[in-house]
Amino acid sequence: MINQLVANIKKTGAPIVVGLDPMLNYIPEQVQQKAFAEYGETLEGAAEAIWQFNKEIVDKTYDLIPAVKPQIAMYEQFGLPGLAAFKKTVDYCKEKGLVVIGDIKRGDIGSTSAAYAVGHIGKVKVGSKIYAPFDEDFVTVNPYLGSDGVNPFLDVCKEEKKGIFVLVKTSNPSSGEFQDQKIDGRPLYELVGEKVAAWGSEVMGDEYSYVGAVVGATYPEMGKVLRKVMPKAYILVPGYGAQGGKGKDLVHFFNEDGLGAIVNSSRGIIAAYKQEQYAKFGAENFGDASRAAVETMVADIKGALENR
Repeated sequence: MINQLVANIKKTGAPIVVGLDPMLNYIPEQVQQKAFAEYGETLEGAAEAIWQFNKEIVDKTYDLIPAVKPQIAMYEQFGLPGLAAFKKTVDYCKEKGLVVIGDIKRGDIGSTSAAYAVGHIGKVKVGSKIYAPFDEDFVTVNPYLGSDGVNPFLDVCKEEKKGIFVLVKTSNPSSGEFQDQKIDGRPLYELVGEKVAAWGSEVMGDEYSYVGAVVGATYPEMGKVLRKVMPKAYILVPGYGAQGGKGKDLVHFFNEDGLGAIVNSSRGIIAAYKQEQYAKFGAENFGDASRAAVETMVADIKGALENR
């Protein structure tokens, strides 16, 4: 799928991913009320509102973007109906030709890690039949437990030609409590980056590895170092927009050809209608506001890459 992701980025000219992370307070009142009228103020009603919200945003943006990144926690909080909405969202996005990055941040060992990998990017056998349960194209993986936690994902990547993004340097303010700690004079995130490069060398696509890295937009200087440490890893860059990252901060995450990174924006796009810049669209046209926010983001990043 790394080849498909690169192809989609080249086709759209938009190295961005839309984070489908719907909180109920992001969802316009008319969407919620319609769902509640059918299902009541229940978990099923919340899940229906999420699904309809996602569908409208995807319908209004899919031709502009290469990929989406649903964060599973935003669905899990609504229990089994929420997970059903997650699965419907994954399937619908794939029907629209989008690459789906399941933001699940799993990390465990042995059979547990293997079960996560099979459940999200692999296939599971039930009697004589084979199923792909959630069927994302990529997932995010926490490497804190070491190779024992990552290798089961690599095995599935090899079988299914799918991919993972390993957490290397995350965008949150306290990430440095562990990730910046020095080991023999070098920060831990650099050592994790080297591990990502090593894991990735085992599963290469045409230009890039199936093993990518998550590096926050809020740490551009670290991104510059990590780009050199992981030359064949695609970098998923969270922290754009709402968390403070701007296009000019991101140029070092990319290679000279403008590839090598994909930048995520979640609430900056899906809740764009709430921002003053897009208020003219109103809550009733929230999908159009999201489309305008995508266009603004693409222009920002393209401009920064052209002027670096």
